[in-house]
Amino acid sequence: MKSVLSGVQPTGDLHIGNYFGAIQNWVRLQDNYECRYCVVDYHSMTMPYNAVQLRENTWNMVFQLLACGVKPENLFIQSLVPEHTELGWILNCVTSYGELQRMTQFKDKSDQLKETDGDAFISVGLFDYPVLQAADILIYHADYVPVGKDQEQHLELSRNIAQRFNNQFGKEYFIHPEPLFTETPKILSPADPNRKMSKSLGEKHYINLFGEEERVRKQIKSAVTDTGDTPAGEMSAGVKNLFELMRACGNMEAHNSLMEDYKSGSLRYSDLKEHTANTLIGLITPFRERLADLKADKRAVKQQIQESSAIVRQRAQRTMQEVRELTGLASLK
Repeated sequence: MKSVLSGVQPTGDLHIGNYFGAIQNWVRLQDNYECRYCVVDYHSMTMPYNAVQLRENTWNMVFQLLACGVKPENLFIQSLVPEHTELGWILNCVTSYGELQRMTQFKDKSDQLKETDGDAFISVGLFDYPVLQAADILIYHADYVPVGKDQEQHLELSRNIAQRFNNQFGKEYFIHPEPLFTETPKILSPADPNRKMSKSLGEKHYINLFGEEERVRKQIKSAVTDTGDTPAGEMSAGVKNLFELMRACGNMEAHNSLMEDYKSGSLRYSDLKEHTANTLIGLITPFRERLADLKADKRAVKQQIQESSAIVRQRAQRTMQEVRELTGLASLK
């Protein structure tokens, strides 16, 4: 069975965009691939953070992923497998400075920090984290990495690093991971449908996947529909986003019926918003219930993930034993 590796940063609650953009696909892939999914807490250290909050966010993300349907045996916490960082250092030594300079996300995140504080501290870790990301993938010899277009550049770097390592040490050791592109709906901010749904934009710009029903209904009720600048004959971005939400949730009966109303010119935005809210509540409610069940037995769940992380670590340790041999490092035997 081919293997898949992917990770998510523990930066707070999952939102609807996260679910449809990645997590829903993670759950589906478990049926056909050997999957390893990690909560990448090392990566969260590259931006300003609070230590207590990081640990809390890490476990919160674990519980939320399990509530979405990720199997516990496929889930682990990155920092419980410290071999990632050991391999990351070794891969640093076969990665060029110029390659990292070309990574667009470093510039984007640096600019984001500078917008908040012109004297913001920008860490070497932020510059270097694509190499750790490569180590995350290569240490398990993953065949595929489910990625969006914004991560394609980082995966290409992983492939280049694998090739350079193989060339330098004279063995086709690391395979070249392939992107696993899947069609995902484009979910936009309900407050600004010209921008991608994102927590970084503020609370009104994302819908919490585990949000309270009243909050979700309020957000959809106040969602932007038509700003008045849409060219004649075109559907506004806000209306299109509400239809896309219904489609993504699988409520095609309401979607198609309301689309007919739109085409005939009889669509009422209040009806569109009500059906969209009802559809989202139908999606969210089982997740909320499952999350509550998991949190009712936190100790058992945490022990399960610690055990799955320990099993995953055994695989990482085998890789590192072989890498140490190939690279001329002192043997642990």
